[in-house]
Amino acid sequence: MDAVISVPNDRAIEGVGTTEAEWLGWPRLVQLPALTASEMVPHGARAVVVAPHPDDEILAVGGLLAQLARLGAPVLIVAVTDGTASHVGSTEWPVDRLVRERPHESRIALHRLGIATEPVRLGLPDGQIEGYRDLLAERLAPLLTADDVLFTTWRRDGHPDHEATGDACSVASLHSGARLIEVPVWAWHWAKPADTRLPWGRARRIVLDADAAERKRHAVQAFSSQLLPDASTGAGPILRSTTVARAARPFEVVFE
Repeated sequence: MDAVISVPNDRAIEGVGTTEAEWLGWPRLVQLPALTASEMVPHGARAVVVAPHPDDEILAVGGLLAQLARLGAPVLIVAVTDGTASHVGSTEWPVDRLVRERPHESRIALHRLGIATEPVRLGLPDGQIEGYRDLLAERLAPLLTADDVLFTTWRRDGHPDHEATGDACSVASLHSGARLIEVPVWAWHWAKPADTRLPWGRARRIVLDADAAERKRHAVQAFSSQLLPDASTGAGPILRSTTVARAARPFEVVFE
């Protein structure tokens, strides 16, 4: 997910953001139209997950990926950046350590979901995807086919990297014919239940069985660099307590 330098004022996050108790207390969330993994990615289709940072693939659709792995469905993970901007000014987590550790954490997390395929790594600069949006769309286009279901971060998620990645995926999906599915990740922090800025009419709930939900929770714990405080700067964990709590949901929400 990664820390962000600037966020639109109407989508700024206060503290740890909206709590999971607030979200789960909103009746409509659990009343969203439900889809299974095989309905989301039908037989003959491939799931392609484009993650701005290592961990976004797990936070967004880790439970779905676990179910698809069990079904034997083809999966491609695309890592846009290596997440090297997550610890600005840190001597404990300098860039040369993060460039090794964060992809390694992602591989461990995917393995815990049952996915052994190595992600395609594009190596774009973390925190600067907005300036590489057109290049990203060009790099994604040859990786996609019309039979793909493309999952990525929502174009209004509130994090510049997430939004730029969503925009690039939208362009690439138009050229390839892939079906685009957007996933809120950052938005759960700044939005509130019934927030009209979110497209609830397009929202769908992917139901997770107990095994997939547990695998996702276990996968999130692979991201040590994001879960531990930074002694060198005094900063707290990058992944907020609310983020970790949301990863324990027995469902995932996507926008069709």
